[in-house]
Amino acid sequence: MPINTYPIRRLSEDHSNVLDRSQWPAVLPAVAAILDDGLDLAPATIFVGENGAGKSTLVEAIALAYGLSPEGGSTGARHTTRSTESVLADHLQLVRNAGTTRRGYFLRAETMHGFFTYLEKNPSTSRRDIAFHDMSHGESFLQLAVDRFRGDGLWVLDEPESALSFTGCLTLLAVLKELLAGGHSQVIMSTHSPLLASLPGAQILEVGPWGLRPNNWEDLDLVRNWRSFLESPERYLRHI
Repeated sequence: MPINTYPIRRLSEDHSNVLDRSQWPAVLPAVAAILDDGLDLAPATIFVGENGAGKSTLVEAIALAYGLSPEGGSTGARHTTRSTESVLADHLQLVRNAGTTRRGYFLRAETMHGFFTYLEKNPSTSRRDIAFHDMSHGESFLQLAVDRFRGDGLWVLDEPESALSFTGCLTLLAVLKELLAGGHSQVIMSTHSPLLASLPGAQILEVGPWGLRPNNWEDLDLVRNWRSFLESPERYLRHI
């Protein structure tokens, strides 16, 4: 059996703390699928799907179960403003690969403004301080990824494209690709972006009423829909 060098190899339900299947978020098919059958993770795993399917719920729960802050940051961050996370993390068991790093970072675009304020109030003692609030939303998000995503670790991202331009997405993709090339890092991401979903070597899982299904990038509904729109936007615009 090959020895994996990235942090988490599998998700499963904590059998000592079973989640009632009639309780949210277990009613989401994707969540139920993981609770019932578990999920093997690759060095890079990307969740795609429609709004409300459970992508962010899964990514958030993995981050929390790993010990990351629900509103972003590393395992040492304790920033919180208004608790909105689901109970799923309390019912998940992360099966870690032996001897791998416990470092990590969670980036979620929807909570970045408050997180930047937290960083200002809690300056780092080991690196220069960056004035994130003086940058645009996209610039600050990308700069945080470039500055914090270094070395080995678990890098978790929740819909980062909401903060980024096309060029910004390409830059982030380059950062993630370089991290994975080291062989000891892991990326877990939810996205609506066909560009970010193209991360080389990633396991792509479509989230929907069926639960979770692996798919190739070129066969994703996400990719087909964007391609169809860009080829003929008038076909869509006349119906809205």
